[in-house]
Amino acid sequence: MTLELPQIESILENADCLHSEAEVLAAIERMGAEMTEKLRHTNPIVYTVLNGGMILAGQLLPKLRLPLQMSYLHATRYRMETSGGQIEWKVPPRGDMRGRTVLIIDDILDEGHTLAAIVEHCQAQGAEEVLVAVLIDKLHNRKAPGIKADFVGLEVEDRFLFGCGMDYQDYWRNTLAIYAVKGL
Repeated sequence: MTLELPQIESILENADCLHSEAEVLAAIERMGAEMTEKLRHTNPIVYTVLNGGMILAGQLLPKLRLPLQMSYLHATRYRMETSGGQIEWKVPPRGDMRGRTVLIIDDILDEGHTLAAIVEHCQAQGAEEVLVAVLIDKLHNRKAPGIKADFVGLEVEDRFLFGCGMDYQDYWRNTLAIYAVKGL
């Protein structure tokens, strides 16, 4: 279904703002301090999960006061849908992870199947430790077995969210506030 511009605009106009831009930025600041403390002596490789993790990574990485290497990966289950299917690796993580700490940055931990596959892949590549940082941890009991985030910005109720990397039909990733679609 192709949305027209008035429909796209009405999604934001009618959405419930769950966390303001100021609240999101404060959470990112806190995450940066926590991550700097934990990772300062680990020489991490940081992978941003595209597309969702871009906004968070852009705000978070300058707050990490430590040397690091950074790259990206692109794995998805959604393909423009609202519920997931099989994992599709568009760009697998590159670089030698053997014996290294790997930090994965993503927008949200929802059910976690995609993140679990990413963590498993990094472990199979010989990473010594794989840590996950997400802006949003969605509160529900449908998480993939064993998946958790090591660094969480905000916990949010189980609704259809967008903003700060999360999208509604590929729109509104660019807002820094976190919104829930009315009725979803």
